[in-house]
Amino acid sequence: MEIERKFLVKRDDSFRKMVASSSMIAQGYMDVKGATVRIRLRSPLPDTDGNGGKAYLTIKGPSANGISRYEFEREIPLDDAREMLKLCRGGLVEKTRHLVPVGKHTFEVDEFHGANDGLLFCEVELQSEDEAFEHPAWLGPEVTGNRHFYNKGLLSNPYPNWRDELPEEFR
Repeated sequence: MEIERKFLVKRDDSFRKMVASSSMIAQGYMDVKGATVRIRLRSPLPDTDGNGGKAYLTIKGPSANGISRYEFEREIPLDDAREMLKLCRGGLVEKTRHLVPVGKHTFEVDEFHGANDGLLFCEVELQSEDEAFEHPAWLGPEVTGNRHFYNKGLLSNPYPNWRDELPEEFR
């Protein structure tokens, strides 16, 4: 089971002082009823074309509450992932992922590029839905369960279409 919560991130860049590592991610999605099937290429910075990186196949089940859902993830060969991405529809989600340790948890701050340029939010994985965690000063309002913040949804409804719905300090 994957248990995660999502939050907006303040645009003041204060989280950057705490970044432990960053990587480039390009991911696509396959059309499958009842599940989300994702193919992901993850590359160390500054290499953005997948060389020297890793690739993953992830299958996620539906979520009743936006916080918990079944997740299966396996590393796959890079060449296989590149071929599988050709089967994905709607383009790719491209982002830089920054790993930010805070207390006992690591926040994954995603800074989006391409069609979603300017979008910035983070996720924190938990052991239980009610697990307590530190809230750093740069953490904004919770957006867990909000479909705008599902990566797959960003392909069909990119950030510029709804950015004005966010509070100004998070745009």
